[in-house]
Amino acid sequence: MRVSNVLNPCHADDHQASTPAQRRRLTVSLSIKVLTLAIQIVGLALTGSLTLLANLGDTVTDVAGLSVALLAATLVLRPATLTRTWGLRRLEVLAAAVLAGVRVVLGIYIIVEGIGRLNAPPQMGALELGLLGAFGLVSNLAILAVLMQGRDDSFTMRAAFLDVLNDLLGAAGMVVASLVIAWTGWLRADAVIGMVFGIVIIPRAIKLLRDTGNVLLIATPAGLDLAQLREQMNALPDVLDIHDIHSNLVATGLPTLSAHVIVSPDVFTQERVPDLLKQLQHIAAQADVAVAHTTFQLEPPGLPLPASHALSPSLAATEA
Repeated sequence: MRVSNVLNPCHADDHQASTPAQRRRLTVSLSIKVLTLAIQIVGLALTGSLTLLANLGDTVTDVAGLSVALLAATLVLRPATLTRTWGLRRLEVLAAAVLAGVRVVLGIYIIVEGIGRLNAPPQMGALELGLLGAFGLVSNLAILAVLMQGRDDSFTMRAAFLDVLNDLLGAAGMVVASLVIAWTGWLRADAVIGMVFGIVIIPRAIKLLRDTGNVLLIATPAGLDLAQLREQMNALPDVLDIHDIHSNLVATGLPTLSAHVIVSPDVFTQERVPDLLKQLQHIAAQADVAVAHTTFQLEPPGLPLPASHALSPSLAATEA
C-alpha cells in the first residue's frame, strides 16, 4: 500500500514559489543596477582601473543575475502539470548554480589580470575612481536595503544578495584605491585591491555552487539526519523495518521523503493504517529539517525487496 500526501500533480502550488514582494525587490534592484552599469562603463573608459573593471564585471553578472532571478521568480509560478509535477520550482536552483559558476570564473580572471598589472600598472585618475566608487557604495547600499528582508527566501534571492554584497566590497575597494593613489601615487594599489576583491568573491561563490550542486545531485537536504529519522520510525510498535528511504530537496523550502515501511499484518486487518501514517508523518515533520511532503509505502512482511533496494545508500549506511 502506497500512501502519499503528494497525490495531486498541482500540489506544489500550495507552497508559494515566490511572492509579489520578492519580485518587487528584484525589479527595483535590477533598475538600480542597470543605471550603475551605464555609469561604470563610462568610468572604465576614463580610468582603465582594474578595481573598476572587476566591479564592472561584477555589475554585469549582477544585472544578469538579477534578471535571471526575476525571470525564475516569475516562471516558478507556472502551475504544475502531469509532465512537470513540481512545475518549474527547480529553475531557481539552476539559475543560482549558473550565477555561482560565473562568479568563480570572474574571481579567477581578476586575480590573473591583477598579477599582470602589478608589473605594468596603467595610469588612472584618482578623483574619477573615487567618485565612481562612492556612487557604487551608495547604489549597492540601496539595493542591499531592498534585498535584505528576503535574502534567505530562495537560492536565487541568496545569490542576488551575495552578488550585491560583493559589489559593495568592490566599490569600497575603489574608494580605498583612489585614496591611496591620490596620497602616495602608488598606482599598484588598484591592482592589489582588485586582486583582494577577486579572492573574496571565490569562497562565497563556491559555497553557493556546492549547495545548489547538492540539490541538483538529489542529495539529502543539509541538516537532515536520515539515519536518525529511520531509527525513530523503526521504533514505532507496528513498524518491523524500513528500507529504501530517500530524501531530497526539490527547491527552497521543499524537502521530500519517501520510504518502504514493513509493518505488522495487524495494521491492515485492524484498520490501523491512518494512525500509523499520522505517526510517521509526525516524525518527519518534527525532524531538524521539517519534511511535509512524504510518501510511505506500507508493506506486509515477506514481500521481495525491490531492485532499488541495492541502490539505497541511506539504508546501507544505517545497517553497516
